[in-house]
Amino acid sequence: MKVGVQNSADGEANAPLLPNFDVMGRSDQDLVSCPNQRAKIHLQVLDSLLKLTDKATLAGFDLRVASGFRSFDRQLMIWNNKANGLRLVLDEVGQPIDISQLSDDEKVFAILRWSALPGASRHHWGTDIDVYDASRVAEDYPLQLTLEETEGDGPFAEFHDWLTQELAQNPNEFYRPYIAGAGSISPEPWHLSYAPLARIFATQLTETLLRDELQATDIALKDSVLKNLHTIYQNYIKPYQ
Repeated sequence: MKVGVQNSADGEANAPLLPNFDVMGRSDQDLVSCPNQRAKIHLQVLDSLLKLTDKATLAGFDLRVASGFRSFDRQLMIWNNKANGLRLVLDEVGQPIDISQLSDDEKVFAILRWSALPGASRHHWGTDIDVYDASRVAEDYPLQLTLEETEGDGPFAEFHDWLTQELAQNPNEFYRPYIAGAGSISPEPWHLSYAPLARIFATQLTETLLRDELQATDIALKDSVLKNLHTIYQNYIKPYQ
């Protein structure tokens, strides 16, 4: 869905209330490739990301973007693969669980711990990125994006300590939406959101809009998802808007 110019009764276009926001990640028209990164982001995020990358370099880190824009179809594939046992589903501490032993409702909420519903991922907007420090691992390191990597003796612990201080000094640029205690999603310190734009996108994503999109989508565990959608919205989406 896009939100844009509002037309008046006489057919003349009024001033736009908002730029066009592709809330569902169906289009890549406003995206650009990150220099030296294998990811795309929203055009308005680029300058701030480059500045953050430069600051990281000066501090002795090599900030890399593991994931930027993710389309609706890509998120749908991730969801369906997890629901069908083709991709790992992790528990609250990042360890694999056997979802074949779970009910459909239990599978839905197990997947939601680390993965958004298609249509509800912040990565659809191009405003959100997953980051890590490439200077602390080999090129063939199998990146997991788990809490274990960011804490204690984890390879990215020092980077995330620095990042915490940097974000605190510049709270109006990037921030971490998925923090402990906000909602039911497990903390993701690697997930950064570009505040000036992401907070506008977030206001456009409603429960009704998401329901309409999912009803028309071939998503695994569909009946359970729709049955529990109000709870999902209240606990996995709304707290982070």
